[in-house]
Amino acid sequence: MGDVAGMVLCAGLGTRLRPLTGRVPKPAVPVGGVPLIRWSLALLRGAGVRRAVVNVHHLPEEMAAAAQAAAAGLGLELAVSREPVIAGTGGALREAAPLLAGAGALLVLNGDVLFDVDLGAALAAHRASGALATMVLLPMPAGERYAAVEVDAGGAVRRIAGAFGPGGDGLSPWHFSGVHVLSPALLAEVPAEPFERDVNRHVYPALMAGGQVRGHVASGYWNDLGTPGRYLAASRDLLAGRLPPGRFRGADPVAGAAELAPGVRAAPSARIAPGARLAGPALIQAGAEIAAGAEVGPQAVIGAGARIGAGAAVRRAVVWEGTRVAPGERVEDAIAAGELRVRDPGEPTAPAPARR
Repeated sequence: MGDVAGMVLCAGLGTRLRPLTGRVPKPAVPVGGVPLIRWSLALLRGAGVRRAVVNVHHLPEEMAAAAQAAAAGLGLELAVSREPVIAGTGGALREAAPLLAGAGALLVLNGDVLFDVDLGAALAAHRASGALATMVLLPMPAGERYAAVEVDAGGAVRRIAGAFGPGGDGLSPWHFSGVHVLSPALLAEVPAEPFERDVNRHVYPALMAGGQVRGHVASGYWNDLGTPGRYLAASRDLLAGRLPPGRFRGADPVAGAAELAPGVRAAPSARIAPGARLAGPALIQAGAEIAAGAEVGPQAVIGAGARIGAGAAVRRAVVWEGTRVAPGERVEDAIAAGELRVRDPGEPTAPAPARR
């Protein structure tokens, strides 16, 4: 049957997370200090995948380097598919086909989503169905208006986004998680032209009438990190224990950290001055420095090598690796990344105060 290969789609522009994604590609933004791509690759590794492909377009060298470092740390073989012109999800699969050759099945993830899906169960359902493609589906998130994937009583996908596919009566709407399970023969269904092809809009509809696209309903934590608010929510959820670390072995940001106070964990190399005030939940990573009189937490993640100055306050916030928070500065309900301060709902404030 061949092995199971993975592909993580990492070519997108991440426009809704700007200006953060002007610094790093969205699949490389840190969640709990761990690049999102490492979370995705750890999920694949936990499902038995031993080789994977990432496609890159926006900040391609940074994305490739982040993916290669993550794969090396997980013991995964990784190939990079470069897209000087963005190819879309279908085009990405077509362009990566030589790198995926020989696989018996493909697990394809959107690299900008954090999801704790049981990939093994999705793979088993796909193989049992004999379909070319299986879309992993979730109940529609409360209060959201994502385009629905509509499925008939037998589990066949019949319509996507209200417009693509043959449709029918009595269909049930679901939310698409961004995870596909594919038979290798699906790659031959992606046309060579035009270059940019979306698999959901341009490839699947022609296959739906024959029942070759199926839906598999799953459950689990899901966050597309699509806005600064959702990014901060992912951090809060991680600190609250809503992400099962067992699903992401090799990507757990709390591994090796010591509990200094209730709910406050810090890496052994973090330096916390006497007189600093810590409130859980909070995570302080390797080499971070917290000065006397600084306040960290609740709901704070301090990245590796970050420096929190005397009298500063970091609450309900994320401080990226290497960032300096100036003495007396307040970072609340915000992401601090270098000189940037980006707040929920995503409006950047003035640059951080000059470093002292």
